Amino acid sequence: MRILRHIITISGFTVMSRIFGLVREIMIARFLGASLVTDAFFVAFKFPNLFRRIFAEGAFNAAFVPLFSRKLVSEGREPAKALAEVIFSAMLAFLTIFVLLVVIFTPTIIHILAPGFATTPERLELAITFTRITFPYILFISLAAHLSGVLNSFDRFAAAAGVPILLNIVMISSLLICPYIDLSYGVGLSIAVTVAGMVQLLWLYMACWRMDFRIRLRWPRLTPDVKELLRLMVPGAIGAGVMNINLFIDTILASFLPEKSVSYIFYADRLNQLPLSIFGIGIGTALLPLLSRQLKAGEYEKALQNKLLVTDVALQLTVPAAVGLALLSYPLIHLIYGMSIGDTQATANALAAFAIGIPAYVLNKVFVTGFFARQDTKTPVKIAIGCIFLNLLLNLILMRYLGHVALALSTSLSAWVHTVALYGVLKKRGWFALSYDIKMASIKIIFISILMGTILWQLESHYDPCCMTKWQEIGYVVSQLSVGMIAYILLGIALKVIDISRFKTVLGR
Repeated sequence: MRILRHIITISGFTVMSRIFGLVREIMIARFLGASLVTDAFFVAFKFPNLFRRIFAEGAFNAAFVPLFSRKLVSEGREPAKALAEVIFSAMLAFLTIFVLLVVIFTPTIIHILAPGFATTPERLELAITFTRITFPYILFISLAAHLSGVLNSFDRFAAAAGVPILLNIVMISSLLICPYIDLSYGVGLSIAVTVAGMVQLLWLYMACWRMDFRIRLRWPRLTPDVKELLRLMVPGAIGAGVMNINLFIDTILASFLPEKSVSYIFYADRLNQLPLSIFGIGIGTALLPLLSRQLKAGEYEKALQNKLLVTDVALQLTVPAAVGLALLSYPLIHLIYGMSIGDTQATANALAAFAIGIPAYVLNKVFVTGFFARQDTKTPVKIAIGCIFLNLLLNLILMRYLGHVALALSTSLSAWVHTVALYGVLKKRGWFALSYDIKMASIKIIFISILMGTILWQLESHYDPCCMTKWQEIGYVVSQLSVGMIAYILLGIALKVIDISRFKTVLGR
């Protein structure tokens, strides 16, 4: 049950972060809408975020946390601290050089990131300017990810889970301050991204300091531990970040589509990230260090039971979330972003397509930890490469028929193929297999979610935003969410899918 408590802690902070994130997105949508500036800023913001998700939070955590946890279990605190300091210093040196090179060659990079921007010089120039300002963020957030890995290995999840809140607060503050200091919103947001990275790094450094685990700088050296980390990171970058790579490909392809397509995909993905982050980050972050320690200690049965428990929880949360998000995509987009009817519908269509992949993405977090905890990063990368090519192929085939929606749908379909392939390899190697109870529960969860969706669909006839005030829209969305949750919980209890005693135990502790 300990892992469920950790998941609840991480997910709770993630919910708070996403609430602030939604406020940020609402303000951006209200102040800037869908425009040349938002297209340029979203591309500039996606670039460091891509590296953050793939390398900092993805590949680095997948490689560093098992390495650090095993060192902690086998050799103790001081050798683990020395390992953390060597890696921190090496990261600082490498990333400083990397950031300088990217800033120098930004014009060339933007032509690769968004080649379609070449047709609109103003949008291209804005993207170059914004990228040069935002990219140093990757230096600070990567070092912050290192400190997060240290804290998570000691089961200190709260400080790291709350860090994204700081980014949203800084960006919201910049939107409020810009008009008073005669600074454009695009430049202000870009500056805020880099400043937020500094604040996040300082916050986590102080958290380690309070734990009496003070990271000191050393002369950067390519030690055997650093080499081992790099060996695990290179394939892990693709294995852990396949969805983010697919979204990056989507951004490139969207730049060739009509104006605003990049913004439609971005706004839809931001809302889609809400359940993905709440469930996926909580599950993956809590499970990886625990599995690493248990496998190192030879506690294979405990590791298996934890994976089965987390898989059950993931299915119970994500399947109804996917159905609800798809059905309520238009009301949610209209309420949150307040865009025109055409922009709202275009964004809602993309969100519904993204929602199809929510269960697959979160299950991917569960399955991939089975490889990473064993320090096998090569197998996931082989599977991931195939899925990246599949996503690109589906994009090229479907774009002519579905436009920007094809980009979201292809990402979801390739996510399912990726997850099924990971599970197939785990089962073949005898590392993990779904129990009979989980399989039966999965069937019941799908059935209950369909019934819940049917109820929500029947109630949709009462929705007409043209005749509603903003408060009436809020009331409609809240009531729909409440009806959906109540229907799912009651049906889940009736069919014995939801175990109330389990959650009482976890919350009680």
